[in-house]
Amino acid sequence: MSVQPDFKPLADYQRYPEGEMRQRAADFYADLGRRRTVRDFSDEPVPREVIEDALRTAGTAPNGANMQPWHFAVVADAQIKRQIRQAAEEEERAFYNERAPEEWLEALAPLGTDWRKPFLETAPYLIAIFAQRYGMTESGRKVKNYYMQESVGIATGFLIAALHHAGLATLTHTPSPMDFLGQILGRPTNEKPFLLLVVGYPAADAQVPAISKKPLEEIASFV
Repeated sequence: MSVQPDFKPLADYQRYPEGEMRQRAADFYADLGRRRTVRDFSDEPVPREVIEDALRTAGTAPNGANMQPWHFAVVADAQIKRQIRQAAEEEERAFYNERAPEEWLEALAPLGTDWRKPFLETAPYLIAIFAQRYGMTESGRKVKNYYMQESVGIATGFLIAALHHAGLATLTHTPSPMDFLGQILGRPTNEKPFLLLVVGYPAADAQVPAISKKPLEEIASFV
């Protein structure tokens, strides 16, 4: 039996005068243009309410068939963060010393990274992001999630932007493989680890690589 769609008026859309629209676009670019991936974090506490609102923002992201195939596991407990660091460093050590092709290591060299990940314990929050391969009804029936990877990727982008907008720094960390995240955090088997987001204030002496982003003409075309 087909389900009839239920629509309502688009009441919350806000259109701006052209001049204000241009300024808002420029201001948003300037704000996000200051965002940098940080590897040196302070252990200063962050209000939980800020994390909660950023997660609510992530939950507004567009997604396939409105299945919302994501779960955000927020970790503040020191012991669990230590477990995650130990497991991540084990995988990263194998990656850097055994598995990584030389070409990949050369690409990483300007970032100054290695297998050591102290920020996984130092930062006040880790957010393990999971992509749900399928959903489950109350009766236990599997429900297909459409465009899972794309949907979770968009939501993650929203989350990073929201945290930056609030004044926090982030690091996207993707140890490979990441199955240990589901095991440590007790997540169900229908969830696949997507990314580990490190969140907090940058350390007072934090440094970042002297790199730049591609200009507009290299990343976009107008036809």
